[in-house]
Formats: sequence, structure tokens, C-alpha cells
Amino acid sequence: GVDKTVAELPLEKMVLETDAPYLSPTPKRGKRNEPAFMKFTAEKLAEIFELSVKEVVDQTSQTAKTLFKLDQ
Repeated sequence: GVDKTVAELPLEKMVLETDAPYLSPTPKRGKRNEPAFMKFTAEKLAEIFELSVKEVVDQTSQTAKTLFKLDQ
């Protein structure tokens, strides 16, 4: 399933986003997606990669900063 596919991808290449207004994470399914729900995605990634949520957030935030050149 999706979990297995995600586990095969490097976390260092992932960013978290909310660009799917009608595809909320499982705990909020049926509600309009919003930025506050990103925590559920981070929690799921932490579970898949056996990391803390902080590690996932730190890594995906750094990737986003690099991708969008926000550190310059």
C-alpha cells in the first residue's frame, strides 16, 4: 500500500504541504483540509520511518527551505 511505497522513498526528498483541499488526512477525512492538519501527515511519516515527529518536521522543513531557496 501507500505506507510501503512511502517507506521506500528518502525522507530527505520530501516536503509537507496542504495543496489538496478535499483530501484530508484519515483522522479528519470528510472535512476540508487545512494547514493545521499537516501534523497528522508528519505523525504518519514518523511512524513509517520510525522517527520522532520533530525529526520529520525538521527534515521536511529543511528540504522545503532548500527547494524554495528560503535560506538565502
